[in-house]
Amino acid sequence: MTAPQDGPWLDDAAGRLVRPYTVSGGRTRPTARFDLLSQVMVTGKPAPPHLGPEHGQALALCGVPASVAEVAAQLRLPAVVTKVLLSDLVDCGALIEKPPDSYHNPTDRSLLEAVLDGLRRRL
Repeated sequence: MTAPQDGPWLDDAAGRLVRPYTVSGGRTRPTARFDLLSQVMVTGKPAPPHLGPEHGQALALCGVPASVAEVAAQLRLPAVVTKVLLSDLVDCGALIEKPPDSYHNPTDRSLLEAVLDGLRRRL
């Protein structure tokens, strides 16, 4: 088991030792409206010191525009918990959020077929 100062509280056998909703203070509703495809990026303003280490990790991932889904995957947290963390960072001015492009329809059949073709070529 790793020590808390050495990184996230993980145990090789048990996984994360801190429940995901503890990270968000038990909150399940973000204050900002996020879609999984929403892009977030740092503003250059530092996060307040009272925010937890996961906030800092999320901020580090947003040096370049990243989607909420990407940040959640990198943090290995549920999307709703990640949305709460990101909304904290938006509220304090450390992140900006850009909604997904409205001209991209994620259920567009031609787009989905192109993704499927690309996946088939890679496999």
